[in-house]
Amino acid sequence: MSERTILDLTREELSDFLREHGAPRFRADQIWHGIYRELASSYDAITTLPKRLRALLQVELPFTVLVPVDVQESRDGRTRKVLFRLHDGETIEAVLMHYEKRHTICVSTQVGCAVGCAFCATGKAGFVRDLTAGEIAAQVLHFARELDERGEHITNVVYMGMGEPFLNYDAVMRSILILNDPAGVGLGARRFTVSTVGIVPGIERFAAEGLQVNLAISLHAADDELRNRLVPMNRRYPIAEIMRACRTYIANTNRRVTFEIALIAGVNDAPDHAVAMAKLLTGLLCHVNLIPLNSVPGIPFRPSPRDRVEEFAEILQAAGITTTVRLGRGIEIQAGCGQLRERSLVQ
Repeated sequence: MSERTILDLTREELSDFLREHGAPRFRADQIWHGIYRELASSYDAITTLPKRLRALLQVELPFTVLVPVDVQESRDGRTRKVLFRLHDGETIEAVLMHYEKRHTICVSTQVGCAVGCAFCATGKAGFVRDLTAGEIAAQVLHFARELDERGEHITNVVYMGMGEPFLNYDAVMRSILILNDPAGVGLGARRFTVSTVGIVPGIERFAAEGLQVNLAISLHAADDELRNRLVPMNRRYPIAEIMRACRTYIANTNRRVTFEIALIAGVNDAPDHAVAMAKLLTGLLCHVNLIPLNSVPGIPFRPSPRDRVEEFAEILQAAGITTTVRLGRGIEIQAGCGQLRERSLVQ
């Protein structure tokens, strides 16, 4: 059996594969439509294909779906987190979040993570391997099928789950290309957001892509000394270099950068921290999301109290920086990155 799956291919690559095997071009359109529009979960469900072609595809380009092994849903029904088992037995998480007018899927890009942020459950477990583009797309398709049963559809995909997207750059960009294809899922480029801790070469490559895909930076602190403690990767790519790369992205795309700040009680939530953040970001085309930390068992950090969060936001807003306070989603179902997987590993 081939290591590639059907979900790893772009539509053009699928066309090339079929031509090499003597199948007409229109079969690629049928397959693509069946997978990404009709949301089939097997070749047998694409009944427009001849049985002989289905059999060939299943051997050469197996049609695999992710296997849910644990599902948690918040009490309000607005957040649904799934732990998936992959073909090699490893597990990853993805989250579906319902908003008033949006259905957002948060996907993982790696099994584990090598970055090791001080407050993150994923980093505690270490890095195992990169995901393929197909494994990333499969997370989206799983929830697309769930939504389709309710007469709803995906509106946004955020690359904010397990792993550092820019340490798996090629697979991440390939998955966006596949999901952006107008003949398939057809999500517009602006419906995607890729979040990074600040991998400068990745930001620079991303800026040069010429796409309108959104960029988010997990910043958390405005000075290198504190950020080194919270995000060890900062020692390699300090704040000044990250800001320089962000300016390149803005210049190339004319799109704002979103800066994410997880506020941790007594660590990075004081008024002085907010003033320093305002000074760092003033004049930059950006938006700030303030997110009270999701507590993780075994990690001695707690979320900032609401009054501290609001004071932080007021300081940024007074400096002319657009700021949104994001309340925690799915806290009671361990929706923070890596928490559900960590629980499964210790059971």
